[in-house]
Amino acid sequence: MALLVHLKTVRDLRGKGDRIAKVTFRGLSFYTRVLENCEDEARFDEMFRWPIASRVDENEILELQVFNYSKIFTNRVIGTFRMVLQKVAEEGQLEVTDTLIDDNNTAIRTSVTVDIKYTTMDGTVGVWSDGEFLDVPGDPEGTFQFETDSLLSGHSHGSGSGVSPGRSIHGIPTFRKAGKGVFSAMKLHKTKSSRDDHKKDEPATLDMEDLDRKALRLGGFGGLDPDCISLASVTAVTTNVSNKRSKPDIKMEPSSGRHVDYQISITVVEARQLVGLNMDPVVCVEIGEDKKYTSMKESTNCPYYNEYFVFDFHVPPDVMFDKILKLSVIHSKNLLRSGTLVGTFKLDVGTVYSQPEHQFYHKWAMLSDPDDITAGCKGYIKCDIAVVGKGDNIKTPHKANETDEDDIEGNLLLPEGVPLERQWARFYVKIYRAEGLPKMNTSIMANVKKAFIGENRDLVDPYVQVVFAGQRGKTSVQKSSYEPIWNEQVVFTEMFPPLCKRIKVQIRDSDKVNDVAIGTHFIDLRKIANDGDKGFLPTMGPAWVNMYGSTRHYTLIDEHQDLNEGLGEGVSFRARLLISVAVEILDTTSTEIVSSTEVQVEPVSNISESATGKIEEFFLFGSFLEATMIDRKIGDKPISFEVTIGNYGNQIDGVSKPTAAKKKKKKEGGGGGESDEEESELIQQNSSEDEADDDGDLVSVSSTPPMKPVITDRNYFHLPYFEKKPCIYIKSWWQDQRRRLYNSNIMDKIADKMEEGLNDVQEVIKTEKAYPERRLRGVLEELSTGCNRFVTLANKDQNQAGRTKLDKERLKSCMREMESMGQQAKLIRSQVKRNTVRDKLKMVQNFLHRLRFLADEPQHSIPDVFVWMMSNNKRIAYARIPSKDILYSIVDEETGRDCGKVKAVFLRLPGKKGFGPAGWTVQAKMEIYLWLGLNKQRKDFLSGLPNGFEENKAPRTSPCLQSVPPVSLVYNMKQVFQLRAHMYQARSLFAADSSGLSDPFARVFFSTHSQVTEVLSETLCPTWDQLLVFEDVELFGEAGELRDDPPIIVVEVYDQDTVGKAEFIGRTFAKPITKMCDEHYGPPRFPPQLEYYQIYRGNSTAGDLLAAFELLQIPYDDEEIRRALIAVHDFAVPQIKIGQGGRAELPPIDGPTDSERGPILPVPMGIRPILSRYRIEVLFWGLRDLKRVNLALVDRPRVDIECAGRGVQSALIQNYKKNPNFSTLVKWFEVDLPENELLHPPLNVRVVDCRAFGRYTLVGSHAVTSLRRFIYSPPDKTHNNWTSAGDVTVNMDADPSVRKMDTVVKLDTTSDAVVKVDVNEEKEEKKKKKKKKKKGEVEEDDETDESMLDWWSKYFASIETLMEILRAQEAALAEAEEREDQEIAAEGADIKPDDLPVKGSKGKEKSRDKSRNKEKKKSHHAGEETEKHSSKPKVDELLVYNKELEAEYDNFEDWLHTFNLYRGKAGDDDEAALDDDRIVGRFKGSMCMYKLPLSEEITREVGFDPNMGMFQSIPHNDPINVLVRVFVVRATDLHPADVNGKADPYVVIKLGKSELKDKENYISKQLNPVFGKAFDMEATFPMESMLTVSVYDWDLVGTDDLIGETKIDLENRFYSKHRATCGIANSYSVHGYNVWRDPMKPSQILAKLCKEGKLDGPHYGPGGRVKVANRVFMGATEIEDENGLKKQTDEHLALTVLKHWEEIPRVGCKLIPEHVETRPLLNPDHPGIEQGRIEMWVDMFPMDMPAPGPAIDISPRKPKNFELRVIIWNTDDVVLEDDAFMTGEKMSDIYVRGWLKGQQEDKQDTDVHYHSLTGEGNFNWRFVYPFDYLMAEEKIVISKKESMFSWDETEYKIPARLTLQVWDADHFSADDFLGAIELDLNRFPRGAKTAKQCSINMVQNQAELPCISIFKQKRVKGWWPFVARDENDEMELTGKVEAELHLMSAEEAEKSPVGLGRNEPDPLEKPNRPNTSLSWMLNPVRVVCILVWRQYKLHCALLLGAVLGLLFLGLLFFSLPSALSYKIFNVAG
Repeated sequence: MALLVHLKTVRDLRGKGDRIAKVTFRGLSFYTRVLENCEDEARFDEMFRWPIASRVDENEILELQVFNYSKIFTNRVIGTFRMVLQKVAEEGQLEVTDTLIDDNNTAIRTSVTVDIKYTTMDGTVGVWSDGEFLDVPGDPEGTFQFETDSLLSGHSHGSGSGVSPGRSIHGIPTFRKAGKGVFSAMKLHKTKSSRDDHKKDEPATLDMEDLDRKALRLGGFGGLDPDCISLASVTAVTTNVSNKRSKPDIKMEPSSGRHVDYQISITVVEARQLVGLNMDPVVCVEIGEDKKYTSMKESTNCPYYNEYFVFDFHVPPDVMFDKILKLSVIHSKNLLRSGTLVGTFKLDVGTVYSQPEHQFYHKWAMLSDPDDITAGCKGYIKCDIAVVGKGDNIKTPHKANETDEDDIEGNLLLPEGVPLERQWARFYVKIYRAEGLPKMNTSIMANVKKAFIGENRDLVDPYVQVVFAGQRGKTSVQKSSYEPIWNEQVVFTEMFPPLCKRIKVQIRDSDKVNDVAIGTHFIDLRKIANDGDKGFLPTMGPAWVNMYGSTRHYTLIDEHQDLNEGLGEGVSFRARLLISVAVEILDTTSTEIVSSTEVQVEPVSNISESATGKIEEFFLFGSFLEATMIDRKIGDKPISFEVTIGNYGNQIDGVSKPTAAKKKKKKEGGGGGESDEEESELIQQNSSEDEADDDGDLVSVSSTPPMKPVITDRNYFHLPYFEKKPCIYIKSWWQDQRRRLYNSNIMDKIADKMEEGLNDVQEVIKTEKAYPERRLRGVLEELSTGCNRFVTLANKDQNQAGRTKLDKERLKSCMREMESMGQQAKLIRSQVKRNTVRDKLKMVQNFLHRLRFLADEPQHSIPDVFVWMMSNNKRIAYARIPSKDILYSIVDEETGRDCGKVKAVFLRLPGKKGFGPAGWTVQAKMEIYLWLGLNKQRKDFLSGLPNGFEENKAPRTSPCLQSVPPVSLVYNMKQVFQLRAHMYQARSLFAADSSGLSDPFARVFFSTHSQVTEVLSETLCPTWDQLLVFEDVELFGEAGELRDDPPIIVVEVYDQDTVGKAEFIGRTFAKPITKMCDEHYGPPRFPPQLEYYQIYRGNSTAGDLLAAFELLQIPYDDEEIRRALIAVHDFAVPQIKIGQGGRAELPPIDGPTDSERGPILPVPMGIRPILSRYRIEVLFWGLRDLKRVNLALVDRPRVDIECAGRGVQSALIQNYKKNPNFSTLVKWFEVDLPENELLHPPLNVRVVDCRAFGRYTLVGSHAVTSLRRFIYSPPDKTHNNWTSAGDVTVNMDADPSVRKMDTVVKLDTTSDAVVKVDVNEEKEEKKKKKKKKKKGEVEEDDETDESMLDWWSKYFASIETLMEILRAQEAALAEAEEREDQEIAAEGADIKPDDLPVKGSKGKEKSRDKSRNKEKKKSHHAGEETEKHSSKPKVDELLVYNKELEAEYDNFEDWLHTFNLYRGKAGDDDEAALDDDRIVGRFKGSMCMYKLPLSEEITREVGFDPNMGMFQSIPHNDPINVLVRVFVVRATDLHPADVNGKADPYVVIKLGKSELKDKENYISKQLNPVFGKAFDMEATFPMESMLTVSVYDWDLVGTDDLIGETKIDLENRFYSKHRATCGIANSYSVHGYNVWRDPMKPSQILAKLCKEGKLDGPHYGPGGRVKVANRVFMGATEIEDENGLKKQTDEHLALTVLKHWEEIPRVGCKLIPEHVETRPLLNPDHPGIEQGRIEMWVDMFPMDMPAPGPAIDISPRKPKNFELRVIIWNTDDVVLEDDAFMTGEKMSDIYVRGWLKGQQEDKQDTDVHYHSLTGEGNFNWRFVYPFDYLMAEEKIVISKKESMFSWDETEYKIPARLTLQVWDADHFSADDFLGAIELDLNRFPRGAKTAKQCSINMVQNQAELPCISIFKQKRVKGWWPFVARDENDEMELTGKVEAELHLMSAEEAEKSPVGLGRNEPDPLEKPNRPNTSLSWMLNPVRVVCILVWRQYKLHCALLLGAVLGLLFLGLLFFSLPSALSYKIFNVAG
């Protein structure tokens, strides 16, 4: 939406003169250019455009004024034209010619012609075409075509002598900050244009009522609901800030490059599915150069380690995040051999750090083989990886009983959005050539050679090194070349997408001694790829990348060498390199693929010159308007400034213009030998002669003339650039890739605007002003408009030369992103309501991150510009200005944010010098104007300068072009001002003295002036209340511009030291509100309001300044005007000051009011805040832990409280050692404080020690910065808690009759409280169980016997519940997210699915489905897990907090607050001195402040003690004896303290002087020890109130090391209303594991609480009811004693009330339940980094009460002894491995081996079933495994010595898993492994009934099959499959085993012993094996017979038949003759 006004002509003017016109709409004015010497007609012909956020109302007015322009006096109005826009609003376009009216409202002859156009949001009024540069279509969807602020050009056509400022309308510039603070770092005051009298100026400070009115005026008439009003229209459009100045950058210190502490902790839990047979795996964890190994596990493919490793680093973040973390599995590694690599997994540390919580928890890393990429997955490692920086807190899930995560695929170690199936890819990094390398004359020989032979060779031998994913590749070395050409490519093979973010490309200089980096560039893969549905693979270039580093002059030892390595910000251009990147996904199935991942280097063909774009001539112009705040160390020598872009302008080896040959080559040129000697002479001498060469080109002038600085004050100098401002200009030649920078600029501007808007919203929320939602809507409107504008603008120049694939793809993806962002912004805008502001703010901040990410262009084009300050030819300090920020475009949005604007630039020291205090001091502050653009677009390069100058060109010697840039500008206009700095106060300053305080004073700089406030000694919150007046401040330029855009004010705060110079505390910036002399000094702009300005020290905040600044133009008297007129008549150039009247017109300054302060002026009345009378009551309780002062003990301390000059002192503590509490508890004082709570001054607490002879020493101090939490608010009687009409029955959500003694309370799930399972759920669960039984599951109903339960049962049940809650919360969050996504999708139905955010939403859905499946599985297991009590109603629970109790209950500061007392100098980040080291003690007390007079109701209350004021009913503070009982349950994730990566921890408890060491019970080699100890100590409060629980590491030799400690303030707990003395149990019982611990019964506690709170009750009524105050509670009334007898009792009822105490009116608060808290362990040597966690709780019992019973026993459960008997009956279908040696037949000699995991040395084998020909084996063999088992944790406990050198046994906890393997026995070679199965004894598939039913599915689909637990079933028999992996890595069935598992407790086993194998007792019968099953060595003949018969049965039969037949025939033939003869002769005879 916009209003366009075309001012054509003004006719019938009288006389002759200079004319100017001003057009105003909605308070925003535009001026035309000045038309000189006009007569009766002025042809302006200019266009003005107003972006508007709400409809033009019919009653709104457009105003046009025409002036006679005067350089000397104010402009005189000729006439005014006002027009109501009714017709325009209706029709959209109107041309008007009308007369003007004068001041008396009478018409005059002069007429004006204007053309007005207007478009609306929905296009109803008409569509207009801008006609300047772009067509902006009307937007039918109703996108807000409301283009505000810097997105908008208000261009003026035509140019005259005073080029019109094309003003864009800047919003309120606020600063980007280092932290996520809320204050804008700098509120540059919003300045407004003056309006005509009847419409007074309106303040643009967010004054809400005013804005409300205005918002309604702007939007209300359009029929908008006030809830839809957005505030952009108000703040932006009424704020007229000209565009001549850009914002300075607040960050004074480079943040990268500083060393930081990091700790990386890795737990290797286990590995699964490792590829290989029967291996001995070791896991190696490698980070960078550090390696650590786990222990070796024997013969297993799924080893369980659970080993914890910690790596500590102290490096800069960039180095840390680029380190590669590598996990590899090595097979059979030992001392002699390195082992064979199975597979590796790599990712960079940055990937882990960017995860939520900076960690991966229980994820599976997929291993791959780097030497064979065609092979698939080599197995998985389950691990936790966490990266902790200083101050990071990591929430680890509770470690008590982890269920094994079987779903590997759903829990892969991959960041979200990365596909589960990653493929191999080739990464090609092509290196073409480099230019502009610096001289690297490392070899002295080069100079010697040059001297002797005269040979002048290039002094550098460059090569390029590319590092990616831990691998490095190098190109060849190009000898002696400043412009090397390589044309090579480095090829990496890596998984895609890679888990390593950056490729490091480095040019190095090859040298015989050591190679040196010349420059480094990092390529971020995320920026050159897009993983969305329409994304693209990483691609880049061919493009030039610029490298920056140390300065170019060569020294043998370069102090800034780090910069060349890519650490820190480069301070000079080093070289540029032409590279490209491409990625190709590999098809691993193809045969010709190279399977290794070695880096390869190959040659590539050259690319054409034009591939990177057309070479264009660029022109850089700069003008130095001011150079102030020059450090005094360099102030005595002349100073000049050098500007360079690339190597152009560089005095050492730069060139000022390319020679003809070079132009042909289109090279930038970096050789000193190639630039003409004369030219470099010219630059050296800085002659300002603009010589021209043949083609009329300019010679560059790149540095200003040297000039001696002038003193400003003691610390700083300035250069006397008064009216003469030096200029520089440089021509350079670059490839024209401006489009990249333009797109980046458009996005940057949208982001800047948005950031500014979000800062506003946060400010509104912080200062609690009304309607933050409206401002947020405005921000979203602007975003939506900006996005649409981007889509329109970016679509141009598609076919520009040198566009790379990345350019095209990036443009597409940016346009998609921006479009979708615009749509989402519109949608979110409609959802912004008062209650959703904070949530939506977070979403919008994500948009901001996305925008910033998109705006960062990965392909460089023009190098950055460097401004160096030179003194005595030395480079002192620099500023680096990105070239895109000063790049010019004819389209306003594309122009850089600082192009053609005056920018305040702070120069800083280079490299490491800039760290720490040296980096905070400003070396110089420059006001500099820069313009960079194509030489042919040069005509406007001066247009942004403040007007009123003349160009001073160098005298010309030869005829040349006219457009020569000036060498200096001379201003002949100057304005004189008075600056008033109202310095009211500062707060929370940095402690700069050893006393812990500072002596602060502020120094205010404005232009070349500076003044200081007075020094206030010993305070961190000075109230200076001082007005600093700067007289006669001369500023150059036009009055109007100075009004809109005054220079910035710098305020520095220092600490005055008696010796040496003042120490810097911090700095802030401000902009004054300007009043010109023709303006009225009065509301709403004047007097200015006090505002907070954030003070910065380096990158960290160091307090706030409350101040106001005004700049008042000084009018002049007649004498000066007369002189000026004489000067005019003499035709001299008048250099006079403009103004009228006398100095009396300035608002008066009151004289000094305070005689004591001397001539100091106070802040005047209208500006200082309005005060009211307050009373502050202080509760003095006591002092604690005071440290020595100057080696003397503190003996008689006193506390002084001071606020706003008033205060009160506590009573003196007579003997601190005996009793550190105060005798008088409450004192008060009255003070005048501002009405506005935000302006309340801090309250100072100071503790002094009163020594002899009236001396006082300061012990420590504390500043309470905000008193808001201590403001007393009277109770709200209307609140329902006060309603006494009728009783309120509290709903208990439980039916008391359901359980014996459990009332179920549903708590709010957002708290960390544990929700008990609801009764109905239990019924359902029971039903589920029954259903499960029907599935054929034999599940014994073993309800745990009460006598079996102990405290640990309770603990584990509670943890289970805690986990359930956390899971439920996660699921709820995921659901909410999903709902929101769906809403967005539904509402934005016009959004095409692919336009949704680029991050594919598929990944998310997948992960969600997975988490759902997990949930299902978990709930599925719940019924089956052993002692999972969640389903058993009997087990009572406690609360497990996974944080400290203090965090949950607000540090127990419900009435007693603890103030830390500080002394000593505050440390800075790099000194690692934390504030904790400065704490010298603690003051305990409280405050209460209220406005006087107080209502009488309160003081009239019964029992009101006037001495106690508001602190009624607090206990007395006399010493009290207490029994303290500390229960330490266990510690987790301790930091290893021994060389072996383990620790031997034990607990030490300290309280006061007493210390308990549990050294003899140390736990050997454990990082997760279970202590289970209770310690009793007696203490006297207040003397002994700080409890320290430490964990030490036991050492055999030497002293024990502290691992970590935690401190607990017991006193605050003891006195807290939350009753933290002894937690209230969930149920009351008098015996058993859940016995009531407190000596007071619930009914006694309740009675006591009612008495203390003056409540009516408790009244116990019939039917299980109790009434307290007006609340009625219900509960059970019976209790069972040990003998099972039931008795009546009120205890349950009382307990019910206690559990709901927060619902009691007036005094109610949550009472602490029975609990276990988890506290972080910290070590002073590693501040801020957790060293582990400890679970514990503390009970306290006053000694004057009845003594408590003995401490409950929480000693660790002893593992129970079990014996597992496994009978291997038979095997079947075992694969046949061998060939029979005679017959070649397949057979196997089968035996079965088994062991329990972790007890490999106890493996047992069956005998061998020889010669199984069918795979069948008969064994009848028994294995017996005794083991110790922890039921609750489901782990086997093994104690064994790690090695023969170990001092004692180490305890391991390992999951109960039985491994059975089947082997083929071989006599002469190693046995062959055939297959295995691993059964988790807690959940394994039920065995099949027969061998046929047994299949591989039982292993593969284990999750879906019903599972059983041997601990429940006790005895199981069935068939299970053996599996192994084949060559293709697929699972295959290799056999089946029939086994029987029988579990017995040790006692049962003793009663019925059995023998191993088939031995006595209870022997098994021998198996009925076939005859074939014999060993051939024992009975070879028989074996052979059997074998032959078996194989050749038929053959044998036939052979036998044949033999018999032959025998028969033989016998026949043998006996035939005798028989015949017998016959013959016998017959005859």
